[in-house]
Amino acid sequence: MLPNPSPVGPSITDTAVGCVLVLTAVVLTATGAVPFPKPLGVLADARGCHLAQFQSLSPQELQAFKRAKDTFEESLSQKAWSCRPRLFPRTWDLQQLKVWERPMALEAELALTLKVLEAMADSSLGDILDQPLHTLRHIHSELQACVSAQGTWALSMPRGRLHHWLQRLHDAPEKESLGCLEASVMFNVFRLLTRDLKCVASGDLCV
Repeated sequence: MLPNPSPVGPSITDTAVGCVLVLTAVVLTATGAVPFPKPLGVLADARGCHLAQFQSLSPQELQAFKRAKDTFEESLSQKAWSCRPRLFPRTWDLQQLKVWERPMALEAELALTLKVLEAMADSSLGDILDQPLHTLRHIHSELQACVSAQGTWALSMPRGRLHHWLQRLHDAPEKESLGCLEASVMFNVFRLLTRDLKCVASGDLCV
């Protein structure tokens, strides 16, 4: 009696299992069950995420920010102050981050900006910050929707430069004096609006 020949390829069972695994992976990826970075170009079209509208602000909105900044500078000229190192250095550029990381960095930057300006509105600058705060709150709410669309996995796994920047913003209220924090935020706001916001709103086109 001759021995049974050894199999030279995968059995029918192995092939069936392999097909099931491949099909499962395709279904999970297609339904979003497997977490992976979504490019902002996809997020921008997702429900509740409308960042393209912020690629440029209206002249009236920018003028309201300029009036607030000019008023702040006038009050600052009457004080002796020195702030080093800068909270937002010249090397702060969202283009250094991956496309899907940029909304998280901008959201943290906006959150700190709102916190500081809201406190200033209650004290030194008053009504002149009403329009800027209204604009920033609207941008922040839209941005939060886009960050949420990326999934909690992305929020819990910042790495490298993104982690460093988020930590820097988180620690700023404790490490910076109030005067330096206000100055840093106020002098950064135009760069935030015309560079960081425009970069995030442009998605994959910001290179």
